[in-house]
Amino acid sequence: MRIAHVITRMIVGGAQENTLLSCHGLMRDYGDEVLLVTGPSLGPEGGLLEQGRAGELPVTELASLRRAIHPGRDAAALRAIRRTLRQFRPDVVHTHSAKGGILGRQAAWSLGVPAIVHTVHGAPFHAYQHPAVRWFYRHCERRAAAQCHRLVSVADAMTDLMVQGGVAPRDKFTTVYSGMDVEPFLAADHHRVAMRQQLGFAPGDVVIGKIARLYHLKGHADLIAAASEVVAAVPGARFLLVGDGILRESLERQIARAGLSDRFVFTGLVDPERIPELLGAMDVLVHASFREGLARALPQGLIAGKPVVSYDIDGAREVVIDDESGFLVPPGDREGLARRLTQLAADQPLRRRLGQQGRERFTDRFRHQTMTRRLRELYTQLLNEPLAGGPLAGGARLGEAGQGG
Repeated sequence: MRIAHVITRMIVGGAQENTLLSCHGLMRDYGDEVLLVTGPSLGPEGGLLEQGRAGELPVTELASLRRAIHPGRDAAALRAIRRTLRQFRPDVVHTHSAKGGILGRQAAWSLGVPAIVHTVHGAPFHAYQHPAVRWFYRHCERRAAAQCHRLVSVADAMTDLMVQGGVAPRDKFTTVYSGMDVEPFLAADHHRVAMRQQLGFAPGDVVIGKIARLYHLKGHADLIAAASEVVAAVPGARFLLVGDGILRESLERQIARAGLSDRFVFTGLVDPERIPELLGAMDVLVHASFREGLARALPQGLIAGKPVVSYDIDGAREVVIDDESGFLVPPGDREGLARRLTQLAADQPLRRRLGQQGRERFTDRFRHQTMTRRLRELYTQLLNEPLAGGPLAGGARLGEAGQGG
């Protein structure tokens, strides 16, 4: 099978990790010919490809494929994607991210690719946008959904959101949880003592960690606001912020104003391969984002045996089960966040019980082999289905004359 994956940029992030593991799994486990089509990995997050993570995976980088909307450059990116796909002649085109998804599906549709799939890692429209912006993104997603055969959601909550937004009917969606290499997370505590010493934590400290870009809507300000109450109740509570971003200086100022500078440790940008050992240093994982499909940090923390406190948004409730793997808190409820973090920080047996239950429940579900197998089955199903009314009915076949680049 010849499969092209299209994504806007390969920064350090969940959608990108998902895509890279899918590509490698298809090549390794099924012998497929796979091509990754992407734009430059611009931004402060760092790039996976620059870390040498592509390995033997063929990659085509298109300079015009960028995240920001730019009509002229976007038209050039569409032509470049079409040209690349026409040369590769894929059986399947699988797109990811908003820009890569919209342009990739349009290009694949125009070429009559037999099976076109798009993964919804997180809806591009949300309640925190200006209504006009939200309408625009919903319109774009609705149009793009008509140019593919199946939509894959990384959580049931993403399907609900897209259906409610009128993007596509429910029967066009399939949920496939975003897979990962679970073995390093199962072994996370092997690094616990060394990593805590390296980060400056004492043996008796209770470390509450957050893994996220220091960016808008990630909830760091809420965590800092809750931290004062947690520290007052549990003097040994410390906080570890894994990641970097444009809000670092403002967050450091907020921490200083609260008199908590000695309680917070910033790691800065880290290689994704270090996440398991950093989870090993933690006792509790907190996720206070206001929007996210299903943050990879949640299953990662649970597989590492750490209980989670999360805002009840999007797919979080599919893995954070109240009093089974952690606790859910209404978005923006800083008092509730502080109360649940204090409860876990003060109760080691509770932390151990919830962490163990989370590990047992979700390890197999989030193995990357499970994700790749389910995607491969979906591709096979689509290729074996009659496609009357699909792109082959109205679009030109790959390689036909008359397709301009």
